[in-house]
Amino acid sequence: MSVFQRNEGSIDRTLRIVAGLILVSLAFIGPANPWFLLGAIPLVTGLIGWCPAYQIFGMNTCRYKKIMKM
Repeated sequence: MSVFQRNEGSIDRTLRIVAGLILVSLAFIGPANPWFLLGAIPLVTGLIGWCPAYQIFGMNTCRYKKIMKM
């Protein structure tokens, strides 16, 4: 099993990317403060499809089927 195996489903990824883009856009629209960097976390995890917190807690929102190799 790979450490960076996809553990986010498509809806989860979409919501993370949208939320991340909204938070990052605050750097250009709203007042200049470092809180917009918080948006980089959901944006990056949504783009790569892997969340380290999900990995730690054994969560998975992905609906793929595992194929067993013999």
